[in-house]
Amino acid sequence: MSLRPMGLPPVPEQTVRVARAAFPQGSLAIRVRDRLGEVFTDEPFAEAFGVRGAPGLSPGMLSLVTVLQFAENLTDRQAAAMAIRAIDWKYALGLELTDTGFDHSVLPRFRARLVGNGMERVVFDRLLEYCVDAGLVAAGGKQRTDSTHVVSAVRDLNRLELAGESVRAALEALSVAAPDWLARAVDVPEFAHRYGPRVDSWKLPGSKVKRDQLSQVYGQDALRLCRAVWSPDAPAWLREIGAVDIMRQVLVQTYTVRTSSRGKEVVSKREADEDGVPPGHLRLASPYDTDARWSAKGDDLFWLGYKVHLTESCDNTPPEAEAEAEAEVRGRPNLITDVTTTLSTVPDVKATAPIQQQLADRGLPPAEHYLDSGYPSAELIETARSRGTVVVTPVLLDRSAQAKSHAGYDKSAFRIDWKARRVRCPQGNTSTGWHPVRQRERDAIVVEFAKTDCQACPVRPECTSARRGNRMLTLYPEHLHTVLAAARAEQKTKTWKDKYALRAGVEGTINRARVCTANGGTRLIVSTGVRQ
Repeated sequence: MSLRPMGLPPVPEQTVRVARAAFPQGSLAIRVRDRLGEVFTDEPFAEAFGVRGAPGLSPGMLSLVTVLQFAENLTDRQAAAMAIRAIDWKYALGLELTDTGFDHSVLPRFRARLVGNGMERVVFDRLLEYCVDAGLVAAGGKQRTDSTHVVSAVRDLNRLELAGESVRAALEALSVAAPDWLARAVDVPEFAHRYGPRVDSWKLPGSKVKRDQLSQVYGQDALRLCRAVWSPDAPAWLREIGAVDIMRQVLVQTYTVRTSSRGKEVVSKREADEDGVPPGHLRLASPYDTDARWSAKGDDLFWLGYKVHLTESCDNTPPEAEAEAEAEVRGRPNLITDVTTTLSTVPDVKATAPIQQQLADRGLPPAEHYLDSGYPSAELIETARSRGTVVVTPVLLDRSAQAKSHAGYDKSAFRIDWKARRVRCPQGNTSTGWHPVRQRERDAIVVEFAKTDCQACPVRPECTSARRGNRMLTLYPEHLHTVLAAARAEQKTKTWKDKYALRAGVEGTINRARVCTANGGTRLIVSTGVRQ
């Protein structure tokens, strides 16, 4: 398929007359075409298409269809039908009233082509550039970020179903790629009987004994198939088939292979307490989406999928324009400035630096970045400040047992002499150890007090319950300790609390994005390739 850059065609005169008559007040599709038509061009997509072959549909037009489809929460079939029967869509796409549109299968193929070429953010970036040029968003303002869950479009499988379905997916791939080799490697009729229908399309055995037997069969079949693929006489390229490698990973994560006392090989399902299971960020949950992960938030939210972080402007007035009329400031919309998708198991703090770097790369670093308590760390706060961004966030408080109970001596009760590298406790005793260490890939300082001092201390129960009998403190390096202490003191003031209330507005944006109700309000949300 080739590309002949044309962009959106001019709107035919008859389409203009009918659309204006049918929608005298306009519609979302009409407004997008009139105000943002120049965003949807073909040139940015050129690298995803060849130079030979029949020309395909305009990627600029298909990207506009995708945006409208997301905004109106339509399926591919419904979106394709709208391009045929909806007058305002025909206006937006520049089609004649008699145009018969396109087949709905074009849309998933177009999205797959974008993802395969790393172009899922093209329209978003172009729209953001347009908004910057129009003065709707600028560097130096206020921005806020929050995350929400994204459910993957795959079935929820338990470990037994996952094991069986991974074998079935590998067999399907091998039957297409190397049918003759597969016929020699396995008993095709037996495997076809066992893995013909999807594993989740029939009811699993009710008794635990039968389920365990079925699980063992799946494990034995997976092991047999892996050994056949990795045998010396098998074509090496079979090992590069994605479904085969997924089956191998599921086999390793789900089963153990042992030799019994009689010398017989035994394949059995892993037990978490005895054999251990992979951590959540590595554990596969579907043979068809290897990035989807099970995750939990709080006590009542569990999902299989991803996590998406949305950043939006919440005060687009740059510092040098603060004297402008308040009415003009209120007239500016809040705009999405960044969308970052991660695995569902990635903590929010790991996304903070990439988000701020992406904003800086676009020339939109905020003067104030509003975040919840899951995003900051002492290092991130200091790094952002060195780049001109103040992170407005409730930093994590002291998590020691004394601080949590509000009944003992937490870190704030100790006096630190950084130059002398000593710490004095509330009872006047001086530390005997100062040990710079690396903890979780971070610099830290472990401070130790003498056992003799602590054991004889009259307030020892309020200070430590350590088995060793003495109090120990873990401190950040001096510059980071100072940053955290200042932030913790500031967030206790009413001025800071009133200021931080601005962050709550991003939750409304996330709710609108989740339910896809962008209906011409003050926020403009553009799909950026997040899996759904």
